Amino acid sequence: MDQYSRANRAHWDELVAVHARSAFYDLAGFKAGRLSLMPLERQELGPVADRSLLHLQCHFGMDTLSWARLGARVTGADFSEQAIALARSLSEELGIPAHFVCSDLYQLPQVLSGQFDIVFTSYGVLTWLPDLPRWGQIVAHFLKPGGIFYMAEIHPFAGVFGDEAQDAGDLRPHYPYFHSPEPMEFEVQGSYADADAQLTSPVVYEWSHSLGDIVDALVAAGLRIDFLHEFPFCCFRMFPFMERDEDGWWRLPGRDGLIPMTFSLQASWAT
Repeated sequence: MDQYSRANRAHWDELVAVHARSAFYDLAGFKAGRLSLMPLERQELGPVADRSLLHLQCHFGMDTLSWARLGARVTGADFSEQAIALARSLSEELGIPAHFVCSDLYQLPQVLSGQFDIVFTSYGVLTWLPDLPRWGQIVAHFLKPGGIFYMAEIHPFAGVFGDEAQDAGDLRPHYPYFHSPEPMEFEVQGSYADADAQLTSPVVYEWSHSLGDIVDALVAAGLRIDFLHEFPFCCFRMFPFMERDEDGWWRLPGRDGLIPMTFSLQASWAT
């Protein structure tokens, strides 16, 4: 594991406890029966009952277990040992059958066998990956013939803006849209779930990937893009002046529709 992966894993190991006690994740509500999935992915992916589902970069498994509550036979994978430990604990505590694997995404084919009806990933995952073509190959590796890959993710265009803007009209490009092999280095405190959290592993490394990079990685792996949808809202408060709508999405007040902030994509085997 290189220095970038080590730093990112230490950061995410520490975030597990932060997120587990945050109002954003509402773990108590989840334990009481709440589904953590957003309406978007539930509607677009559709029924999952009796289908096998692999959740890549699953964090501590709330979404994975939510799919299980909807009837899927689930496997979750993440590189954080702390996240997988909590995911397994939740599975046992709540009596929700699930299989969780701790692995770096790029090493997953060496430690997990089988193929799945659905491969799923969502929200804030791609920026941690240095090599998107290899990611596409791993998605294809685990996808059954006739299966579906589905993702909902932060739109890469929304990631170019700095956080110094005071309102939606003041957004300015600050970070690269296009990929570079060398990562961006950040020293951060807090997270999207708890802005006030103080971290002892604050240094992280991230990579930009354009929408074209994402599509190309899947197509090069042999998959066909079934749909690509873009939306003007986000699943978290990306900018401090955003306002939450009645469906739980965060929007730009007075400038709704100004920029794409979320996209969803479905792919399957090309024929």
